[in-house]
Amino acid sequence: MKRPIYLTGFMGSGKSTFGSLLAKTLNREFIDLDLFIEKQEGESISSLFSKYGENEFRKKEHKALLSTGEMKNVVIATGGGTPCFFDNMSFMNRHGITIYLKVDPEHLLKRLLPARSKRPLIAEKEESELRQFINTRLSERSPYYHQSHIIADTSALSPTDTLRMVTKALELH
Repeated sequence: MKRPIYLTGFMGSGKSTFGSLLAKTLNREFIDLDLFIEKQEGESISSLFSKYGENEFRKKEHKALLSTGEMKNVVIATGGGTPCFFDNMSFMNRHGITIYLKVDPEHLLKRLLPARSKRPLIAEKEESELRQFINTRLSERSPYYHQSHIIADTSALSPTDTLRMVTKALELH
């Protein structure tokens, strides 16, 4: 039985896109935790954030994450903040294999600028504000992300090269 693989990393690091590719390659089911929460709650992540605020959203996220612990043969893309709340990071490390998709701030900025409207935490930010937000949040979250079993710096890698690097690292776990 294969333990879950949890993908961690900042928003825009490619967790959902790469997770789908990794799951297909490993013949596993892919679960995007945000979509999983939306299905459970019957509302979009943006709506949940607006309606309840970040603290309540994080409680719902934690509950959803706990329900994944016994799943087998899955790749789970977590939200960017998931590892940083409650004991989520240690939970994921105990129940599965964690992979941090590390992307430098400038690459994150390039990826996130055109996607702002889809992301509640950055929807209203101008480029300079977004740059500051990325730098601040990344420095706050890095200690959590770096607790992952595998750290894959994917800043300048194609999805194919990332896949090659990660599957090789997974062979060692």
